[in-house]
Amino acid sequence: MVVLIAVGFVTARRGWIRSSAVKDLSNLVFLVLTPALLFRTMSKVQVQQLDFRPVGAYFLAVIAIFAGTLLVCGFNRRAAVLALAASFGNTVMIGTPLVALAWGEAGLVTLFTLYTVHTTVLLTTATLVLELAVMREAAAAPDAPPRNVVTTVLTALRNALLHPVPLPIFAALLFAQTGWTLPSVIEQPLELLSNAFGPMALLLVGATLASTPLGGHWRGALALSGVKNLLHPLLVVLAGWLLGLSGLPLIVMVVVASLPIGANVFLFSQRYQVHEDLIAASVGLSTVLSLLTVSLVLAATAAL
Repeated sequence: MVVLIAVGFVTARRGWIRSSAVKDLSNLVFLVLTPALLFRTMSKVQVQQLDFRPVGAYFLAVIAIFAGTLLVCGFNRRAAVLALAASFGNTVMIGTPLVALAWGEAGLVTLFTLYTVHTTVLLTTATLVLELAVMREAAAAPDAPPRNVVTTVLTALRNALLHPVPLPIFAALLFAQTGWTLPSVIEQPLELLSNAFGPMALLLVGATLASTPLGGHWRGALALSGVKNLLHPLLVVLAGWLLGLSGLPLIVMVVVASLPIGANVFLFSQRYQVHEDLIAASVGLSTVLSLLTVSLVLAATAAL
């Protein structure tokens, strides 16, 4: 993962990707590759077979971090993106191979259960908060007409659901419950697009880092990385103990919580035009630091 970010960085530094093209690449990833990955992943999930109990500890920590960030920073686009960065990890690119190597199929079942809820709930919640924040900012304009609160919430909810992230998740889960399988003429293109998501998103982070003055963002990036890489798994441990969890399910939750900030957060920051430089720096720094912090968390889980 670090190598892909580095490749994107060097490519942009050498002028092979112009800064004017980064926005177009972001749209490609956000509007095409992301929906393909989400739909293909969720189209095979049978909801009734999932055990959501270990996920409770994980999401108690997520709620604490997300809600706490909004309380401290206010209800706005900036706070929503920072809250997502502090709570949304790279469960696909890093989490899947790590869990498979460490615990095999038993660990992957827990991970995929979490991933279903993690993506559906967290990204949808972030989208709704961001849409509400955008509408609130528009309503605050000097010449803006007054808005009905109920109408504003319903419109924001509609915009959140008819969105490149939640929509393919819900559509795929509904499809999965039919018991059907995707025909190869659809499955194979979706697989190719899904496989392209991770590398493209990380290359895009690197390309943006090339034009980002990290000196002005390293403190904020370090703070976000600390919350995501260290505070998040610590809160999961505490929540797990409160819920009486132990063993492999709790261990997987804690390790996944220690994963670095996911590239999706950077795409959200670009989509809503807020803190792109800080989030890009945070994704890169969090990923580099995870080489140390994930190892520390793995060692600490021996006591769970």
